Amino acid sequence: MYLIVTKSFPPEVGGMQSLMWGLTKEMSKNFMIKVFAEFHKNHKEFDSNLNFSIERVGGIKILRKFRKAQLINEFIKKNKIEGIISDHWKSLEHIKTNKKKFCLIHGKEINHPIGSSLNQRLVSVLNSTEKVIANSNYTKNLVIDKGVLKNKVIVINPGVEPAQELNSKSLEKVESLLKIKTPRLITVSRLEKRKNHEKILMALRNLKHQYPDIVYICIGYGDEEENLKRLVQELDLNSQVMFFKNISIDLKNALLAKSNIFVMPSILHKISVEGFGIAYIEAAQYGIPSLGGEDGGASDAIDHEKTGLLCDGNNLDNIYSSLLSMIKDKKYLEFGNNAKMNVKKFEWQKIFENYKKILN
Repeated sequence: MYLIVTKSFPPEVGGMQSLMWGLTKEMSKNFMIKVFAEFHKNHKEFDSNLNFSIERVGGIKILRKFRKAQLINEFIKKNKIEGIISDHWKSLEHIKTNKKKFCLIHGKEINHPIGSSLNQRLVSVLNSTEKVIANSNYTKNLVIDKGVLKNKVIVINPGVEPAQELNSKSLEKVESLLKIKTPRLITVSRLEKRKNHEKILMALRNLKHQYPDIVYICIGYGDEEENLKRLVQELDLNSQVMFFKNISIDLKNALLAKSNIFVMPSILHKISVEGFGIAYIEAAQYGIPSLGGEDGGASDAIDHEKTGLLCDGNNLDNIYSSLLSMIKDKKYLEFGNNAKMNVKKFEWQKIFENYKKILN
């Protein structure tokens, strides 16, 4: 039996939650597993449909990790465990066992100043694992620079489920919303500084002079929502920008499939960095190419000048010129076809073969 210890799990929604859900489902097809996850107010209905055992741990956040570790330590004493897989180094910090431990790393949670208390703790935890599983080459190099032993770290990109079949009613709704608007840009992400929505809007202001029917579809929620809506007003982009949040998966997929370019030129903001960018892969499944940022691990998800472009997300001119080159002569169609052909290698069934090699 393997234990999966996670801070991020459905029914909570997000990129990390999707990653751990996909990994857990593939694990359950190959091994006996038990999951220790965070409490969620709507978890009972979700958990009742699972084919594996899951234990939810609630309580005050500051005490939760200690309670979870105590439950896991007790479970290990009473059961035969092959190993433990965790989505965060802090989840392993208080687990006392000589069983094999594997830790996924993503970017932000390891990006602490060398020599700081957090850095020393993460190095101690990760160097005691069997393997550290980085989501990209960028993240691998980052954690080695932070002090983790090179021979501990391997790269396994996040996987995706096969693309969901598009819902005809949702497609009709999108067409009625967008009508003749083209070209169509889209971002699906949290609204936070790292995702760089602000510079996308600035580039859009210039693009609308050449493409008056251009539209930017912004799906997500977050701390930057009000700032971005205010910027839309200031830049006179009300006719070009459409905000969506709390929408169905069917509608999100339909908006994605009916777009032309996925735009997320992420930057390094404080310690926050795009370790990989699963959203680029999800867009590629519908034949949508991406514009990503050079900071972080987007280069593992975007094949530059083949499935999209990478640009300097801190340089507004570079974002603008990159978008212009993709729109001109509908270059995005060629990139989109390449993206759709390339994306098969990221499906969970293939990605999990890499996990099997280290678990066996």
